[in-house]
Amino acid sequence: MTGTDDPTQVDVLANRAARKWSRSELVGRVLWELLGGPLFAWTPRPLWFWRRLVLRSFGAQIGSKVHIHPSARIAIPWNLRVGDHTAIGDRAIIYSLGLITIGRRATVSQHAHLCAGSHNFRDPAMALLKPPIILGDDVWVCADAFVGPGVRIGDGTVIGARAVVMREIQSNVVVAGNPAIVVGQR
Repeated sequence: MTGTDDPTQVDVLANRAARKWSRSELVGRVLWELLGGPLFAWTPRPLWFWRRLVLRSFGAQIGSKVHIHPSARIAIPWNLRVGDHTAIGDRAIIYSLGLITIGRRATVSQHAHLCAGSHNFRDPAMALLKPPIILGDDVWVCADAFVGPGVRIGDGTVIGARAVVMREIQSNVVVAGNPAIVVGQR
């Protein structure tokens, strides 16, 4: 499809022609996929220090005593900031097209998905968007929860299992459901 005036039609050619990444970002992504990703993933679980080292070598800002499970999937490490004593669980997805900041002592449980990327569905070219995600200190994103682009989660908040968060959540609350709503205080 090309050059459509109908805003309901997707202009696939315009989307594919759009420059979404700089040359250095493209090179970095290729190197991460070929070298960094395997060096990260092919390590025994107790080698937390090794995975921190690999992520830091690809530009991630990783605090001390951070535990990131080897099966966690991290899209773009240089867009990741993780505070001290934080844990990222088994098969968590850190889709860091935009900056993802995770505070101190936070937990991102198994299969949780932090998604800092989307598309402008109002634009026929479906332009790529990279809104940041910010998780405060002491946040717990429970198993299978989804945190969408541009979301900020306040300190001490719990995102219940399988919750879907698409808007800002205040501090020290517990949210659950799809869409996530406040169900209690922490």
